Amino acid sequence: MICPYCGNEASRVVDTREVGDAIRRRRECLKCSERFTTYERIAKSNLMVVKRDGRREPFDRQKLFQGIHMACTKLPIPTQVIEELVTEVEANLYRLGRPEVPSRIIGEMVIERLRLVDQLAYVRFASVYRSFPDLETLKSVVDDLVERKDAP
Repeated sequence: MICPYCGNEASRVVDTREVGDAIRRRRECLKCSERFTTYERIAKSNLMVVKRDGRREPFDRQKLFQGIHMACTKLPIPTQVIEELVTEVEANLYRLGRPEVPSRIIGEMVIERLRLVDQLAYVRFASVYRSFPDLETLKSVVDDLVERKDAP
């Protein structure tokens, strides 16, 4: 592992923990003694995402995390919750067993889970993902959320 502080390649592992589908390792550089964290994941088969315009691009876990994180900005949602949501969506995508997945399926998986995590994050993500054509459509989504919350 290359130290992000001094560029040295020698480090020692101080702590190892399993985190979802990854292994988190806390490392200490043998040159500058700074500590840093690395994550190891099993390399999975290449999953391609089919965009709305037909373009194909490799699935990017970090891109998914950033999109969800953006919807959760300034909300009291721990990063760990977002990380677990991303891990769950990613695992479900691979369980589908398809080499290509439409972006709409990924978006729906995220929306479904965000609705349970935080309603405002759900509305933020849905408004970008679904591109509501007007305020009435957005209002109907919010009204639906309020109705579900009030229902026993």
